[in-house]
Amino acid sequence: MIINKYLPIPNQTDSEFWTVDRLNHIRQLAFTGKPYQIFKSRRSSLRILDRVEFKVAETKVTDSPVGSTKFRFSGIEMSAPLYLGDMSYGALSGNPNISIAEAAEITETLAGTGEGGLHPDVAKHRRIFVQWASARFGVDVDVLNAGMGVVIKIGQGAKPGIGGHLPGSKVTEPISKTRRIPVGMDAISPAPHHDIYSIEDLGQRIEALKELTGKPVFVKVAATNYIPYVVSGIARMKADGVIIDGHGAGTGATPAVIRDNVGIPIELAVASADRVLRREGMREGFTIIAAGRVADATDAAKLIALGADVVSVGTGALIAMGCVMVHKCHIGSCPTALTNKIDGTRIMDVEFGTKMLVNYVRGFALELANILDNLNVSSIEGLRGKRDLLYGYGLSRDVLDILGIKGEVEELNPKIGELWTKRRKTALHDLINKGEPSLTSMGSTAPPDVEKPARIVDWLRVDGAQVTRPSIDPYREDIDTSFLLMGGEVYISLPVMFDVTNAPEDYLLAFSWASLALGTLVFSPESVSPYEEVYFSADGKGLLTWSTRKSPGTYYVPQDLDEMETLANEGEVPGFVIDEDVMGEDLEVLVSEADVRLKEAGVRNRYDLVAKSSKLRDSADAFKLVALGADAVVMPYSVLEIAIGEGSKGNLKERAFNLISGMKKEIALLAGAAGIYSVQSSLTGNRELLRAVNLNSYIARKIRVRQAGSL
Repeated sequence: MIINKYLPIPNQTDSEFWTVDRLNHIRQLAFTGKPYQIFKSRRSSLRILDRVEFKVAETKVTDSPVGSTKFRFSGIEMSAPLYLGDMSYGALSGNPNISIAEAAEITETLAGTGEGGLHPDVAKHRRIFVQWASARFGVDVDVLNAGMGVVIKIGQGAKPGIGGHLPGSKVTEPISKTRRIPVGMDAISPAPHHDIYSIEDLGQRIEALKELTGKPVFVKVAATNYIPYVVSGIARMKADGVIIDGHGAGTGATPAVIRDNVGIPIELAVASADRVLRREGMREGFTIIAAGRVADATDAAKLIALGADVVSVGTGALIAMGCVMVHKCHIGSCPTALTNKIDGTRIMDVEFGTKMLVNYVRGFALELANILDNLNVSSIEGLRGKRDLLYGYGLSRDVLDILGIKGEVEELNPKIGELWTKRRKTALHDLINKGEPSLTSMGSTAPPDVEKPARIVDWLRVDGAQVTRPSIDPYREDIDTSFLLMGGEVYISLPVMFDVTNAPEDYLLAFSWASLALGTLVFSPESVSPYEEVYFSADGKGLLTWSTRKSPGTYYVPQDLDEMETLANEGEVPGFVIDEDVMGEDLEVLVSEADVRLKEAGVRNRYDLVAKSSKLRDSADAFKLVALGADAVVMPYSVLEIAIGEGSKGNLKERAFNLISGMKKEIALLAGAAGIYSVQSSLTGNRELLRAVNLNSYIARKIRVRQAGSL
């Protein structure tokens, strides 16, 4: 089947960043090649960039704007500061790769090839940047010399701290030949480059590639906690520029737990990176390419005003070629033939793809020129770093300071969303059916940018190791997710246990059996199965016991933190169950403050802190609570009900096993992405591995988590 026209956009029943409105805007540009809409207000969105607007009195859009979008960097002349993604051959289905390269040549912009070797018809085009990624799939000297520049890929926004992932089902004969790997084998790139473990190693690679090719060398990194310092290091190592890929960027395949919980928004990353480079006198001659959820020319202009030179458009380019956002890239059944498995059954017409993409780029550039006219700015260089043209609405005081703009301060209520979204339920069902972290594709729809946050943890992002701290590959290396409790007497293989209070007998048996098999515990008022050695109970029979009465050797459930602190000074219990439902405060605040109080008293290592709530949902919640100070987290019975599903008749033991082992693997993925070998020794109470995204400033300070983009 040849795809040479747009398919209808399906109804969107779930939360989605790429809304029908955004898709139709892109299609309008692709149909006409003319400007359509600028400065559209999206102030009701929780995305930070949507709450930043230009200060303009009126808006005029013409087909013949005066402002010049021409831009020059590293000796490359550009008709507009537009870089078309970094999408690999294999993630895309071949013909889209060709259309992207052809469109870049026709429009005098640039295209990135992504990792995975070079499609022979793409190699015919010069306006490409070829990628040198961790697996070096299909890379040789001819590939490196094929385009106008080289990109060393350290990370990307959809999966910071882990490598690329092309499922084996998509590795057909053409991909096998290009990537030089067996047909049907998963192509999992290593998390780190095994010859880059420091900024000095990176400097050597930059110099070597410059010597080999004589071309500019860029470094692509994900936007993470230390992005301003990472970018500063890249500049010091004499790279020509950096591609910063923000949280929410699209991808062909990634573990959902990574996509939705790791990395920071591009707007905060660009603003902080630009500020540090200016402070250190390294901004001129160094190019910042901003990527991740650049939906239109207005987004692009805002990012340039915050400090970027060029913007990267990946998902937008796919939408221009027909993407309808069904999130099936990773399984190879794309209805529009953009990311489908290359087997000849469904093919995108190259001429159609090129035509629509060329029109889109031209329309995008004309919208950008209209923005310049409305701002009374004559060129892209005149817009770069002009923060005084921007104004923020409904942003925290901290975020306005990080962006370096003025605005209306609003400290948002952290709990405004639905606790159990369809996305979370689907991820749990995947986990319990497969025992493996759920793979997904395209950009994240997680809070706080798209879905509304329901807990404080929803505003928090986990760090992803980039350059200055190497990531650890959970697919190839052992990551220790285990915890020792009771002063080392009790071992659990992951910091998660399950509350089986009031559970049916078959659930009790299944989860106590799986806990025994996998080395964790179940939480209940009493031991009611043959496996008492896995119970954390109140009846004195389990491996661990808890009580609301003070008793030596028994974990205590305090009514408040003052009571906990008093008992800690007496030293008669081994630990505390910090129960949100008992104390009536947010668990994130309770856990962080409990950890801090015990540390300040000099007794933290004597006590375990077990976090418990009826409103926890998944391994990401647990991981963040451990970073805030918990030693273990009790998942409520509702997680079991939702994961297994009402009326399920499957093998409960197998599903219980899958859920626990799947969560263990997800915690290992998050730890590896953050560069952690041992979760207990490196994560517990390590708030520096977390960043808040526009979280209420008062609450962020209370839990001692810095805002994303802070220096």
